[in-house]
Amino acid sequence: MIIFGSEILSNLLHLIAQSLLIPVIIILIAFITFAILSLGSFITEKFARTKFDVDQTEKLIRAISKSSNPEEMKEKVHECELPVRQKNVLIKIISNYDIGSRSRSALATKLIEEEELQYANITQNTDTLVRLGPTLGLMGTLIPLGPGLAALGSGDINTLAQALIIAFDTTITGLAAGAIGFIISKYRRMWYADELSILEAVVESTLEALERCQ
Repeated sequence: MIIFGSEILSNLLHLIAQSLLIPVIIILIAFITFAILSLGSFITEKFARTKFDVDQTEKLIRAISKSSNPEEMKEKVHECELPVRQKNVLIKIISNYDIGSRSRSALATKLIEEEELQYANITQNTDTLVRLGPTLGLMGTLIPLGPGLAALGSGDINTLAQALIIAFDTTITGLAAGAIGFIISKYRRMWYADELSILEAVVESTLEALERCQ
C-alpha cells in the first residue's frame, strides 16, 4: 500500500513538473523579449539624458536663494536644465508659498517621495528579470532532464539530445534576460540616485528662500 501510494504521488509530481515546461518556455520568451525592448529604451534614455552637474546645481541654488519673490524663483527654475519632472516638483513647492513653512516642508517631502516611488517602479520591472530570469532558466533546465535520462536508460539517444537542447536553451535565455535586467537596473539606480540627490538639495534651498521671502 505504501509503495502503491508513493508511486501515485511520484507520478503526480512528474505530471506537474512536465506540465510546467511549456509555461516556463513561454514566460522565458516573454522575458527575453521584454529584456530586449527594455535595453532599447535604456539606450535611448542614455543618449537623451542631459547631465545636471554640481556646478549647475550650485548655480541654480544661488539663483533661487537670491530671488526676491516666488515668481522670480519660478522663472529661474524654468530657465535651468533640470528634468521636467523635477522642475514640476519645484514649481509646485514654490506655488504653495502662501502656506505655513511646516506644511510646505511636508508637501516637499511628499513630492520627493513620489519621485522616489516613480524611479522605484521603473527599476522594478528589470529587477523582476534579475530575480526570475535565472530561476525560470533553471526550471527549464531541470524539467526536461528527467525524461531525457529515462530515455538514456532505454537507449533513446535522440530523445536525450532533444531534452539537453531544451535544457541548455532555457538556461541561456534565462541568464541572458537576467544579465540584461541587472545592467539596466544598475545604471538606472545610479542615474536616479544622482537626480534625487540634486532635487533634495535644490528643494532645501527653495524652502529656505521661501521662508526668507515671507
